[in-house]
Amino acid sequence: MDSRSNHSMPAAFVHLHLHTEYSLLDGFTTIHKVMDRAKELDMEAIAITDHGTMFGVVEFYKAAMKKGIKPIIGCEVYTAARGMRDKDPNKDKYQGHLVLLAKDMEGYQNLIKLVSHSYLYGFYYKPRVDYEELEKYSKGLIALSSCLAGDIQQCLLNSQYAKAKEIALKLQGIYGENNFYLELQDHGLQEQKEVNVQLVKLSKETGIPLVASNDVHYIHKEDAEAHDILLCIQTGKIQEDQERMKFPNDEFYLKTPQEMRELFPYAQEALANTVKIAERCNVEFDFNAIHLPQYDTPEGYSVQQYLKELCYEGLNNRYHHPAQALKDRLEYELKVIEKMGYAEYFLIVWDFIKYAKDHHIPVGPGRGSAAGSIVAYTLGITDIDPIRYNLIFERFLNPERISMPDIDIDFCYERREEVIDYVKKKYGSEKVAQIITFGTMAARAAIRDVGRVINMPYNKVDQIAKQIPFAIGMTIDKALEVNPQLKQIYHEDEEARYLIEIAKKLEGLPRHASTHAAGVVISKKALDEYVPLYMHDKSVTTQFTMGNLEELGLLKMDFLGLRTLTVIRDAIDLIEKNHDKKIDFSSCEYKDKKVFEIISRGETLGLFQLESAGMIQFMKELKPDSIEDIIAGISLFRPGPMDSIPKYIAYKNDPSKIEYLHEKLKPIMEVTYGCLVYQEQVSATRFAER
Repeated sequence: MDSRSNHSMPAAFVHLHLHTEYSLLDGFTTIHKVMDRAKELDMEAIAITDHGTMFGVVEFYKAAMKKGIKPIIGCEVYTAARGMRDKDPNKDKYQGHLVLLAKDMEGYQNLIKLVSHSYLYGFYYKPRVDYEELEKYSKGLIALSSCLAGDIQQCLLNSQYAKAKEIALKLQGIYGENNFYLELQDHGLQEQKEVNVQLVKLSKETGIPLVASNDVHYIHKEDAEAHDILLCIQTGKIQEDQERMKFPNDEFYLKTPQEMRELFPYAQEALANTVKIAERCNVEFDFNAIHLPQYDTPEGYSVQQYLKELCYEGLNNRYHHPAQALKDRLEYELKVIEKMGYAEYFLIVWDFIKYAKDHHIPVGPGRGSAAGSIVAYTLGITDIDPIRYNLIFERFLNPERISMPDIDIDFCYERREEVIDYVKKKYGSEKVAQIITFGTMAARAAIRDVGRVINMPYNKVDQIAKQIPFAIGMTIDKALEVNPQLKQIYHEDEEARYLIEIAKKLEGLPRHASTHAAGVVISKKALDEYVPLYMHDKSVTTQFTMGNLEELGLLKMDFLGLRTLTVIRDAIDLIEKNHDKKIDFSSCEYKDKKVFEIISRGETLGLFQLESAGMIQFMKELKPDSIEDIIAGISLFRPGPMDSIPKYIAYKNDPSKIEYLHEKLKPIMEVTYGCLVYQEQVSATRFAER
């Protein structure tokens, strides 16, 4: 069902309480697999309600829409025992649960506020909100009283019916009639059966409607074992430990509508209400909007005018008497940038790089496709001449493929934070944050984690883990294909096979959240107008990953801290101090024979990108005598292009061996001795055909 559709769903059942893998080390309901199962069961809608976070909502939304299933965006928030800012170890250690579902974009934005504030202001053991905060951001939300950990259910378990009723009426007052529901669950637990009787009574007395749910933590009943091991990994326990936290049975799976009907024969309206709630929840993400921060230009200038003036000033400084062809290239790029609406983007980047250079913070010469832009070069964003090196602007910004520009900038490792602080001061700290990233369970780590939990002898686990090769993208399944010894262990040792099978199920799951090493996001309004925020090591980060932020039209940049720039800075300072010589890289010709001789001898330890054993050997064989040789060498020394290294060396040492398929290819491939090395060369060959 399309999220914009308002036609009625068949009277069945919708899961409104579901934990994905982003309930870290607790949810085993992986997003893409749950969508496959929901489609298989002809479910027309499904909700995401991870514990205290919204990490997975964008991925969940896209996966659901792709399957033609209506996504319902929610969160199971933690409620504080007292105020969310109270943090007394005796009074505030325990939290309640409350499920919140967004009816519309106002509700979604209020959910973002609540989840953000729970981390920024309410975190104590868990991210918490209080009833005052719930009331402040209640519009557009539907609340469900949650599981046995809900405040109302806890009161009922403790024989505090009057208090439970008081809380229920309070929540109904906060959310309004038909926006708060008493949640029935039945996982075969005696406590739930007792509480459900009381909830039905409470519903009759107060008029608060009932809703049925299953507390979904995994997809199939048989996944309970893998989920139990996942919980042990979270808590650092072994499976044999009788005192550890564990789920009481295997009923926390994605049940069919028929199974749910059989559980609640006495409350069919609670099942029907799931469908009614789903019909009322209509959040739509906009993946076409762009939320660039506003750059304040000098009075009398539009952003386009100011960008153009800065570029022409830079053009004259870089090229002194620029030819018409250079002006034409600049005008072309400026028109594309204006048409795509990215003028402010370039001014923002220019501004903080200018700040860095004005404050003697070393900045890298350029990285990635941005070096193909003469606008970036004239602004001083990059220091690589795209004309000299025949770099293509369209690799960076293609008018036929609308996507956010991406300029990665290297800064001195020791002073990178100064630049980020400047950006926060200029645009407002509430509009700037670092970006979250997730560490996942890689193949070897999954083997070791599961081995510890099932209490397998360490030596045996270590032996199995070491059978998995170190390689990019290596998985347990791939290892079984390429390593006969591992395959033999798998087939002959039943205990090892069990370990490997469980590890395969957990492999790839997010294990923990951390801060991206370089990513920074800058937004037009306060960030929590667009994305939920997270607190990690006293640093505010987004709850959405870099890819999600870009999809939502937010400006993401990489502020990379590069130690090599720090070393270069220190070397330049020492040269000036000890030899009274000032080094200026912008006026360097890069033609010093002695430098190329040093590199050709393999004396490159500590030299960025040329210091690995393989690269040292390559340089000794290549014997570079130009900067182009080094550039090509770095480009070739990676999986795939490495196969061309012997040919490249042979052609360099004996140019008579070079043959071109067509004379038009010679000017394109001459600089790399007849080998196709760069994407620019591939593009140029396409144009040469015409």
